[in-house]
Amino acid sequence: MSVVIIDYSDYSKVSGIAMKNDFISKGRSVSDLKVHLVLTTKYRRKVFTDAMLTRLHTILEELLIKWDCKLIEFNGETDHVHALFQYHPDLQLSTLVSNIKSVTSRKLRQEFTEYLKRFYTKDVFWNGSYFVASCGGVTITTLRHYIEGQDRPENSDSSSTPCLVKPAV
Repeated sequence: MSVVIIDYSDYSKVSGIAMKNDFISKGRSVSDLKVHLVLTTKYRRKVFTDAMLTRLHTILEELLIKWDCKLIEFNGETDHVHALFQYHPDLQLSTLVSNIKSVTSRKLRQEFTEYLKRFYTKDVFWNGSYFVASCGGVTITTLRHYIEGQDRPENSDSSSTPCLVKPAV
């Protein structure tokens, strides 16, 4: 696969606001997709300790690397966790979240077996549902102004380079 360098300097200064150029280039697409994921424990049991959250952070970071994603931020409380990560558009988000839940649940149950027996009698850890929201570097209003301010061609003939081949009749 060849590497193509593309100038995104125009996009990186949306309405005068400098944005970090941490785009993901994969195949024929360049993207900057970030998602906020919230997972809650089964029955909202207050099971997380600092050691568990630290271990979960490591597990999640390693798992996302395997999916060609990047963990940006992670934290949690006793009954839920928040993760902000970057992913690429050819990933089905629901499949990734399902994998995150199953892998992290299995590893935490293996490594904290005795402790978790006080909270769960079955092999469960996460609630069946989750919250996910897309997020980005600029507000919708700022992006809308940027798009509105594009140099749109006038109604006249906008071709600056004439076609050298005669069109077929």
